[in-house]
Amino acid sequence: MSRRQTDSDLHRFTLWVLFLIAAISCCMAYYSFSVSLKGNSDTIFVGSSESWRGNEEEREGDGCCRGVEHLELWGDAMKWGSDFKLNSSEECCRACKEMCEGDDGPCLCDSWVFCGNKQDCGSRFGECWLKKQKDALDPDWRDSGDNVIWTSGLVFGKGELFPDCAPHSVYYILELLSLQHCAGCQFYRAESRGNSWDLQGNHIEHAPYGPPYALIQGTVDAYGTVFKDIPQEARPTIRRGSIAWVGSGPDFFISLANHHEWKKAYTVFGQVLPEDMEIVEKISQLPTIPDVWSNVKVAVLERPVPLRFIRMKKSP
Repeated sequence: MSRRQTDSDLHRFTLWVLFLIAAISCCMAYYSFSVSLKGNSDTIFVGSSESWRGNEEEREGDGCCRGVEHLELWGDAMKWGSDFKLNSSEECCRACKEMCEGDDGPCLCDSWVFCGNKQDCGSRFGECWLKKQKDALDPDWRDSGDNVIWTSGLVFGKGELFPDCAPHSVYYILELLSLQHCAGCQFYRAESRGNSWDLQGNHIEHAPYGPPYALIQGTVDAYGTVFKDIPQEARPTIRRGSIAWVGSGPDFFISLANHHEWKKAYTVFGQVLPEDMEIVEKISQLPTIPDVWSNVKVAVLERPVPLRFIRMKKSP
């Protein structure tokens, strides 16, 4: 994957596109992204959908059930850890997931807290607290730091973000949502499927793998915020609609095709709804300027597309 050349951080390049389109659904609260096109008065609002749930095997790959160490989430206890002890944070996470009522049902548990260091936890070792947030998109952060003995995680019963596979990535997106702005966030590169991939994103036999490379690329490095590199998280095969970091962020991409040739090179933290891929396709057709990054031919948008986050309530 080619990288954008910048004066400061050449290694921060990404493909991150449809956070407009990756509408984030979580139980009763939903949030989505809006894209305002320069030179156009229209703003594209993308809401959540009830009709899609990511394939667990494809999405998780390694059976994701991950959390963030040295973090304690608060919230109403659905199961008290003092009476519920398990052997690992993964078991605690799965116990929370089991309280989700199928693909379309609500999750009685949307967050979990586990104490897994025997020396630091003492008598609390193995405690698994299953909790319910008042707002899963704005979780109650109790404490964080090296002295915190807990590991915590979020569980979305369904949705287009994957907090169980890429918790650090998702927490950063939730942080941006709480800011209610994303000045500096934008899409800056757009490449169509060309003649190399069909409408479903399948590679056409004997066709080259680019250029064009079938992706939209952008950044979520918001002005006025301090971005911390995202650690490597779940890296499944990139498929049409995958939202992934390049390197450790803050740049990202949305894939227009199934990129098996990339193997498992990128952290995937979200998925664009199939019905919203039309918007991604439209962005990929905007006017571009040819450029060369690290000896790779790329297509840069003539006018970058600003990106902002908007919280939306579930439609009745």
